[in-house]
Amino acid sequence: MAFSSLIGFLLFSASASAHCTRELLIEITDKYVAAQSAGAFGDIVELATPNITYTENEVPMDIAKGILTEPIKMDHNRSIHDTVECATFTEIIAATNPHQYVIGTRMIVTDHKISLMESIVTDEGDWAFNATGYEYWNSLENWDPIPEDKRDTREVIQASGNAYFERFKNESVVVPFGIPCSRLEGGASTAPLNMTGDSCTLAGLPSTLVVTNRRFVVDEVMGVVDIYLGFPGLDRSQGETPMPDSHMFRIEEGKIRYIHTVSSCVEAGCGFNGTIPTSRVKRVRHY
Repeated sequence: MAFSSLIGFLLFSASASAHCTRELLIEITDKYVAAQSAGAFGDIVELATPNITYTENEVPMDIAKGILTEPIKMDHNRSIHDTVECATFTEIIAATNPHQYVIGTRMIVTDHKISLMESIVTDEGDWAFNATGYEYWNSLENWDPIPEDKRDTREVIQASGNAYFERFKNESVVVPFGIPCSRLEGGASTAPLNMTGDSCTLAGLPSTLVVTNRRFVVDEVMGVVDIYLGFPGLDRSQGETPMPDSHMFRIEEGKIRYIHTVSSCVEAGCGFNGTIPTSRVKRVRHY
C-alpha cells in the first residue's frame, strides 16, 4: 500500500513538473505583455481558468473592467519564471504612455492555465512614483541571465530577499547587500547616495515593522526573487493597514545587487501631506 502511494505521488509530481516548464511560463508572460500592450483583456481570459482569481492592488475585480482593457505603450518589461511554484512575475514601465504607469503582475499557472493573477498598478501619487525616473535608472542596470556556473540556489536567492524584510523587525539580522547595491522605489533611486558602494544600507531600513503575507517568485536563471507582500504604514492615511507592495531582488553570488519596488497607496500622496505629488486621475481604491 505504501509502495503504491509512493508510486502515485511520484507520478503526480512528474505530471506536475511536465505541466510547468520554463517554456510554458515564458509563453504565458509573453502573451500577457502583448495583451496589456493591446488592451486585449479577452486574450487573457482565453489563457485563464474559468474561476480565475483576479485582483488589482489586492482588490478582487472583473478582468473586463481592469487595467487589461487599456492599451499601454511600454518602455520596458521584464519577466521572471518559477518552475517550482509554477509562478511568474512581470515588471512593466510605461513612462511615455499618455498615462504613466509602473505595474507589477504575479501569476500562478495551474494545468497550463492562469488560475491567479494579481497586479499592483501604480501611477502618479503612489509611493515615490516617477515612471520616467524608473525607466532611467533601470536602463543603467544589468539584469542579464546569470552564467550557469555562477548561479545561486533557489534557497540562497529566496533567503537573501527574505532577510531584507526580516531586518525590518530585527536590527540584528544581517542583510546580504552587495557592493555596489542600489534600491529603486517608484522611480527614486538610492544610487546617487553612493554610485559605487552600498547605497541600500545608506538609505536606511525600519526596525520595528512586521511585513505580512509574503509570496515568493524565484528564478534561478535570472538570479531574481520577487516578494509580494502587505506593507504596513506605507499609506499614512490608512494607519497600519498593509498596502499592496512588490519588492524584486537581483541576487549575484549570494549578494543583493538591485532592488525594485512597486507600492500602491489608497490616497494620492500616501498621506504625507503634500510631500508626495498628489495631482492625478486614477481609479478609486478601497482596502
